[in-house]
Amino acid sequence: MPLLTGAWDTEMAIQFVKMKEEYWARDGLGHWAFLVDGNYVGWGGFQKEGQEWDFGLVLRPHAFGFGRRISKKAIELAIADDRIPFVTFLLPPSRKNLGALGRLGAEHVGDIDYDGERFLKFRLETT
Repeated sequence: MPLLTGAWDTEMAIQFVKMKEEYWARDGLGHWAFLVDGNYVGWGGFQKEGQEWDFGLVLRPHAFGFGRRISKKAIELAIADDRIPFVTFLLPPSRKNLGALGRLGAEHVGDIDYDGERFLKFRLETT
């Protein structure tokens, strides 16, 4: 995770989860933990950034194959939600395999600086 600085410890994890739960309280939508056959495979979901809804997905390496199904379900949710006219995706420039975003119909709209890090920004219309 490009924005992760310092050691990842229990206290940092607690604060991270608290922050994500605050997004749910503020926006009525946020991040989920993803389970496959009862096993944790990663987390992700929607986070409102200004007027935009950004979708992020972080999977454990052994679970990368589930990304397409998880993303498809999330995008279906966004399409059904009138609050979300489009979804954005921010990826680190080191991410080279971008074919999945193209297959979804997302288009590269430029690069942005987020918290001092550069990201590739994509947008997918949901209406």
